[in-house]
Amino acid sequence: MKKIYSVLCAAAISGAIFTSCSDTEEFRNPNMPSSEELSAIESAGFSINGAFKSDDGSLWIENDINLTLEQLKGMKPGSIVNEQYSTDNLVLTNGSRLVTMYAPEGGNSGYSPGMIAGLDEAIARYNAQNLEITFQRITTDNADIRMTRLRKGDERRGILGSAGFPTAAGDPHNEIKMSGILESTYNLSTAGIATIIAHEMGHCVGFRHTDFFDRSISCGGSPSNEGASTVGANHIPGTPTGANPSTDLSFMLSCTDGGDRPFTGNDQIALDFLY
Repeated sequence: MKKIYSVLCAAAISGAIFTSCSDTEEFRNPNMPSSEELSAIESAGFSINGAFKSDDGSLWIENDINLTLEQLKGMKPGSIVNEQYSTDNLVLTNGSRLVTMYAPEGGNSGYSPGMIAGLDEAIARYNAQNLEITFQRITTDNADIRMTRLRKGDERRGILGSAGFPTAAGDPHNEIKMSGILESTYNLSTAGIATIIAHEMGHCVGFRHTDFFDRSISCGGSPSNEGASTVGANHIPGTPTGANPSTDLSFMLSCTDGGDRPFTGNDQIALDFLY
C-alpha cells in the first residue's frame, strides 16, 4: 500500500503540490499563498514549506492543517503543541472535560457507516486512556468538534483530512475536515480510518507530528523539518526525543500506509502527561 503523506496526502501527488515557487510561478499558480498569507503562517509558528491554498481560499499548512487567513491572524505564537514536544496552549479541562463530536451521515455531504464506525473507534481509543479529556459523538450539529466533508477538489488532490490546534482560550479546534472516500478509493479498514481520525483529533487537542523535526523518518525521501519556529519545542518527560517507526508506530507520525495504529506506549505517556 502506498504511503499517505501526513496520513493525508498521497505520495503520488505530493511532489506536484508541495514545491516551492518563484514569484513568477506564484503569479501563475492560484494555489500558492500570497506574501501576506505566508507571513501570517510564519507568525503563527508554522512552517511555510509546502503551504498551498485550497479552492475555497483556506490554507493548507504542514500538509494536514487547514486554516483561514483570519484564523491565522487570530493565533498567538506559542499556541502550538507537539506530540512528545510541547509549547504553551492545551485544551483546558479543569480536571474533567467532555468534548462532543458530530459527523453527518449519508448523502453527498455525509459519511458512510464505515466512516462513522471509524469515528466511534477513534473516540473509544481516547476514552480508554482515562484522561481528563473525554469525547462523545452526538447526533446534532452543535458539537465542540464538527467532522465535515472535504471539498471535492481537495479530495481529488489526495487530501484525506485536516484539523487545527487549540484556541488561545483553551478550547479544542472546532473542525476536522475529512475525505469521504477512505473506503471506496483507499480501501481502508475501520481501524485504519480510526487511526486517521484519531490523528486529526490529536491536532485538535494540541499534538504535532511525532517526527515534525524530520518527516523523512516516516515518509522517506530527503530530510524535511516542519519547523518549531519561534514557539520552541518542550520535550514531554518520559517520551523519546526522536522518532523510530521501526519500533514505535505512533499514530501521530507524519506518514502511514493506512493501516491500524493504536496508541503506542510513548503515545500513552504523552497523552497522560498532557491530559
